[in-house]
Amino acid sequence: MHTDTIKYRTGTMTKRPAEMTAQELKIWQEQGEKEIREYLFSINQPLIYSKNGVMVAENKDGSIETI
Repeated sequence: MHTDTIKYRTGTMTKRPAEMTAQELKIWQEQGEKEIREYLFSINQPLIYSKNGVMVAENKDGSIETI
């Protein structure tokens, strides 16, 4: 029997986004983007996003493909 284990991390925020200053929101957003990118690349998945109105896939090696 094959079972997959899903690992996840639950964090705690010291301040709700609605209570953050503009600078704190910017830092929080940048940190989240960095963590997402690192996680996807760690499981060999591309980061998919829109760039100049075109959907692209960014790979771990830095290459970017139009999809």
